[in-house]
Amino acid sequence: MTSTSTDRFTGKVAFITGAGSGIGRATAQAFAAEDARVALADTSADRLNETAQLIRDNGGEALTLTVDVTNADDVQQAIADTVSAFGRLDIAINNAGIEQEQTPTADLPVEDWDRIIATDLRGVFLCMQQEIPAIIAAGGGSIVNTSSGAGVIGIAGQAAYAAAKHGLIGLTKSAALEYIDQGVRINAVAPGVIDTAMMGRVTGGTDEGRQTMTAQEPIGRMGRPEEIASAVLWLCSKGGAFTVGHTLVVDGGQTVG
Repeated sequence: MTSTSTDRFTGKVAFITGAGSGIGRATAQAFAAEDARVALADTSADRLNETAQLIRDNGGEALTLTVDVTNADDVQQAIADTVSAFGRLDIAINNAGIEQEQTPTADLPVEDWDRIIATDLRGVFLCMQQEIPAIIAAGGGSIVNTSSGAGVIGIAGQAAYAAAKHGLIGLTKSAALEYIDQGVRINAVAPGVIDTAMMGRVTGGTDEGRQTMTAQEPIGRMGRPEEIASAVLWLCSKGGAFTVGHTLVVDGGQTVG
């Protein structure tokens, strides 16, 4: 591996959803750089292969799993394949998610509501149902769920997304209390405006759109996926060992006011 390894995660196995791009890819690379073996889950085989190649080019070990987190059978098979390939599961990062087009609540199509809740909230629930027993069987570990600034404040035009991300924090808190005595620490991270492909879709890829989103950030810029990855790794490390049921907001000050 590279010289950046700190041995925090040597011998550990991490399962990461949404690993084909953005925060998921950066998090997978960060775990691999610290000697974890990583199972990469996403709906896109092409994006997964790109992430895996980046990891392997730096000496890391990666397993690719094409998974739809809204499908319970997909999720069950993915965790089984991870344990079969690597012998255990220590860490799970439930990061897969989709965005909502800017739409007032009364105008939001029911099918859009259902699609966002299914991916951003139900998908995490399905993953946790499989991850928790596997992590307990390995002797304990950590789960981090990706919420959002929209999980701690209301955002006009984002009812479904905010509801899912708020719900994810409630899910995280409840499960954290249920499983901490079995050695599973469950927390969440709430990113602000992060410069990812998803944000590119939100902004329409225009300078004006980027400026509008950046204006929400008191720090004066978008965040980088690597900055969220750093927070996730801390939550999963021994340094975060006393952190349980917490939502770590990493948002450049977006939700402070």
